[in-house]
Amino acid sequence: MTLPACPQCGSELTYHDGVQFVCPECAHEWQENESAAEETLTVKDANGTPLADGDTVVLIKDLKVKGSSMVIKQGTKVKGIRLQEGDHDIACKIDGSAMNLKSEFVKKA
Repeated sequence: MTLPACPQCGSELTYHDGVQFVCPECAHEWQENESAAEETLTVKDANGTPLADGDTVVLIKDLKVKGSSMVIKQGTKVKGIRLQEGDHDIACKIDGSAMNLKSEFVKKA
């Protein structure tokens, strides 16, 4: 059985430890199906353009922030997004505050 290389450092010296893989060089641990799940995550913006981690997006409508009276205005540029699974599939920081956005309300800049 061939073990996968470490997704963090690329080392071939990985070993199987119960339900996870471990890299002895960088001490990274990951689940067997974790690397496959990351590769299949596809998120598209309001126009159908695929998004990737680190992209810059622009809001296409005003969004109310839940639990606050703050409103994020249309046209706000958000840099360095991170994709995640779930209903709100974009994690980012807006004005120093961590936010989660739905991809249907942004377009790639």
